[in-house]
Amino acid sequence: MGEALWDMLPEGKKIGGAPANFAYHVSQFGFESRVVSAVGDDALGREIIDSFRAKGLKSLIETVPYPTGTVHVELDGNGIPRYDIRQGVAWDNIPYTSALEKLATETLAVCFGSLAQRSKVSRDTVNRFLDALPDDGSVLKVFDINLRQGFYSKDILYNSFRKCNILKINDEELEIVSRLLDLPETGMEERCRLLLEEYALKVLILTCGVNGSHVFVPGDASFVGTPQVEVADTVGAGDSFTAAFVSGVLKGLPVREAHRLAVEVSAYVCTQKGAMPVLPEVLASRLK
Repeated sequence: MGEALWDMLPEGKKIGGAPANFAYHVSQFGFESRVVSAVGDDALGREIIDSFRAKGLKSLIETVPYPTGTVHVELDGNGIPRYDIRQGVAWDNIPYTSALEKLATETLAVCFGSLAQRSKVSRDTVNRFLDALPDDGSVLKVFDINLRQGFYSKDILYNSFRKCNILKINDEELEIVSRLLDLPETGMEERCRLLLEEYALKVLILTCGVNGSHVFVPGDASFVGTPQVEVADTVGAGDSFTAAFVSGVLKGLPVREAHRLAVEVSAYVCTQKGAMPVLPEVLASRLK
């Protein structure tokens, strides 16, 4: 749930937004997914919907009287993106509908972030959807924190931590969260354990770029190093990691195996241009 937009990359525009990236990669592992967002009544919005259809990606995307979102992306010498995210756009105004209410009853996992909660309309929709999910603990509620351009607040983060049961965060975001929530000045692992316990999380995923990634669960932890690959760009790599991990868990993989799959998938995505490459069969077939 959240932003559906165009990443305006140096080589041209590509569909972006964490929800679409997540839903696309989940679908490659055999799950039926939905992108929940909004677009404008304009050429860019119609092109997003047409592109999703061409990819076989299903969606619940409303057309609203705001322009379709765009993000201007510049890559540094290491292929790391810098974002200029336009405001007052369609995905800031995602309405809550009866179709969303119904979708909540059929959901096995949902992924949401902080960016789409920068506006009250979309924030209320995200929270209403989360509240409509079954409350028996069966649904994976993934908060991929995804801090961008200061589009977050202590209240948004605190509320999202309370509503999720899986938290995905990177090392830089952990430092920001630590300051906002006044966490003790201890090591990363200790702070992750504290968040895991404080918010009764099932899983906390900490990614550290080239320094590998950690997955913490109550009473255990997993670490996997980052493979060395030739990086084309890193756009969407984190979303593919989340999608592969969640898909693995839903398919019954142990956490450590789901973690390793997530690392391998995100490493492959880094070797490709854009956020939605077709995964090679050797990866896509791992959960079939």
